[in-house]
Amino acid sequence: MFRRRAKPPRNRLGVRASYASLAAALMLSLAPMARSQDASATVQDSAAAPARSSDTSAPVAPPAPSSDAASVPAPAPAPADTAPAGNQATPAAPASAAPSTTALAPSSAASAASVTQSSRLLDRIIAVVNEEVVTNGELEYRVHLAETQLARQRIAMPPADVLRKQILERLILDRAQLQLAKETGVRVDDGAVNAAVGRMAEQNSMNIQAMRAKVEADGVSFNQFREDMRDEITMMRLRDREVDAKIQISEGEIDNFLQEQSSIAANTIEYDVAQILIGVPEIASPEFVERARRRTEDLYGQLRAGADFARLAAGYSAAPEALQGGDLGWRSIDRLPTLFADAIRKINPGEMAVVRSPVGFHILKLLGRRDASNARISNQPVAQTHARHILLRVTDALPEAEVRHRLQDLRDRIVKGGQDFGQLARLYSVDPSSTRGGDLGWLYPNDTVPAFEAAMNALKVNEVSEPVQSPFGWHLIQVLERRTEESSIERKRLEARQALKDRKSEEALQEWLRQLRDRTYVEYRLEDNR
Repeated sequence: MFRRRAKPPRNRLGVRASYASLAAALMLSLAPMARSQDASATVQDSAAAPARSSDTSAPVAPPAPSSDAASVPAPAPAPADTAPAGNQATPAAPASAAPSTTALAPSSAASAASVTQSSRLLDRIIAVVNEEVVTNGELEYRVHLAETQLARQRIAMPPADVLRKQILERLILDRAQLQLAKETGVRVDDGAVNAAVGRMAEQNSMNIQAMRAKVEADGVSFNQFREDMRDEITMMRLRDREVDAKIQISEGEIDNFLQEQSSIAANTIEYDVAQILIGVPEIASPEFVERARRRTEDLYGQLRAGADFARLAAGYSAAPEALQGGDLGWRSIDRLPTLFADAIRKINPGEMAVVRSPVGFHILKLLGRRDASNARISNQPVAQTHARHILLRVTDALPEAEVRHRLQDLRDRIVKGGQDFGQLARLYSVDPSSTRGGDLGWLYPNDTVPAFEAAMNALKVNEVSEPVQSPFGWHLIQVLERRTEESSIERKRLEARQALKDRKSEEALQEWLRQLRDRTYVEYRLEDNR
């Protein structure tokens, strides 16, 4: 379970990333989050292809005021063509979509600034998403977070009305994903939330207690903080199931990829690419497509005239990384969507290209290019470690002190009492590897999270570690063997499969989000959208 995925995070967001979204503002008051796969989750089986763990965390937004606030008489729904590009309202609302008239107080977790700024508007419904309402208070808080995030990233602020519509669309899409997750049985338990909070604390160089104090000092309830984290993990699990799990990679594609890799020089190039996406629904009228095309041309003209790319991305892009200035991060060419890769090869740093995909119009900008010897599948010998472990997790019923005490007792039974490590792993470990006596198989560099790998690398063969904490819990680790040799063909094929999956996943996710948005009933009640 403790292997990191081989693919880079969806950028952030994260999508992935690591798929970036407004949720990246969750820890804005803390140290910046690392944009690398060091924060990635792990896979459960050494024989499985690298894949994102369902416990992977993403920066999450602080809580918004309650969405169960009272409603006021609302204006008529906005026409479909007044919605931001790429989003159209369904013609008819469900019968149960009428908003509640029950008045509730705003959430105590909302920031003082947000409450003061919107005190008279917190109960105003600004959109209906299927059978749920979105309130003005939620939107105002998310806009405040976005403004803070953009300011910290030194990205010029888009016009207020443009940013407001942008954030509303993101709020609607998040709500649609959470509704689908609930309908289809996607659940996130407290253990997954604890692991995600632990990873976030580790990334910000603090323990859980310090992070809790910091969050609460900023006026955010830690319980609400955890629920926001739960929502982000829920959406990630939903995307894993609905998108990543359905991507098919043929053996022929793997063969072709490995053949291509064999001809790539060691100084493989990586590209830093940014994009602005003007979305187009799957079923769009020619007039809608033409408007999107004209919007793209207008933005492209502004960029050619010297406008700031990051500012326009933050204000107009429908892509998840919009609030990061559209930056996708450093990618080797094989980890870019094929359409992007073909365009990027033809331009130099600082130049732009416009491409049309099934989800809309993309303005691409090449921010940089660099050599990256580790961007290809290596044929060089690598150090490998055969290890096993016992994992215990902190829960409400099992506090950290008790977890450490139990692991120390297990270590004494192994080291001093001569009991079998594998047998104790089968009895006590909560990791899926417990059925194999905790055996993780042969681990390659960067397969596991940093805390686990550092402790493992410090051990001699057959030595058992002291209790070791990682973002996933507390471990006892034992190294069984070490070797240095070239990666097996099976390993290379797994890496090739993952690289190909990465290449397809960006496009597949965008298409899935577009389809979800198109079939979501949305009634706009925001004055600016009328």
